[in-house]
Amino acid sequence: MQGETPATRTYSPIARALHWVTVAAVFAMIPVGLTMTYRGNVLNIWDGLTNGLYSVHKLTGFLLLWLIAGRLAYRLLHGAPPDEPTLAWWQKAASHLVHWLLYGLLLMVPLLGWIGVSLFPALTIFGLFDLPALAKPDEEAAKRVLDIHGKLALATGALALLHIGAALHHHLILKDGVMRRMLPWLR
Repeated sequence: MQGETPATRTYSPIARALHWVTVAAVFAMIPVGLTMTYRGNVLNIWDGLTNGLYSVHKLTGFLLLWLIAGRLAYRLLHGAPPDEPTLAWWQKAASHLVHWLLYGLLLMVPLLGWIGVSLFPALTIFGLFDLPALAKPDEEAAKRVLDIHGKLALATGALALLHIGAALHHHLILKDGVMRRMLPWLR
């Protein structure tokens, strides 16, 4: 846009903070989820470490669900900066598609996890308190829901890596302003 400076095309400090907290949580959740299920379901080790990993995963997922709901509400209320003007129409379309797919997955994955642990039921966190149940116990349904949860979590991670790869491509190869929208101090 004519007369617009790069600083006006950045996400707000609140949007950036919500983004980076989400990144940290998601990239912690995936290895914790893989480790806990490997220990519990493959090795059949149900010790304090495995139970602690499950508690961390459930609590973080529960909090992440509310963080994403708040982040989505903030995005809908405040919008996003205009697209980088150097992008082709298909790049803008792909960017918007990936962002909205990530929002959808970031809501769906923890919600399915919460439904899955409700169905199991395995709602206890560190033996201190229970998450509210969203469904009546049904262990067979829990297995199906948690299987979908795990597959969608991996899909979320893959989509996030694609998103990161595209941002790095724009910054390192194309040298445009795409990454400055989230990291305004970059040059």
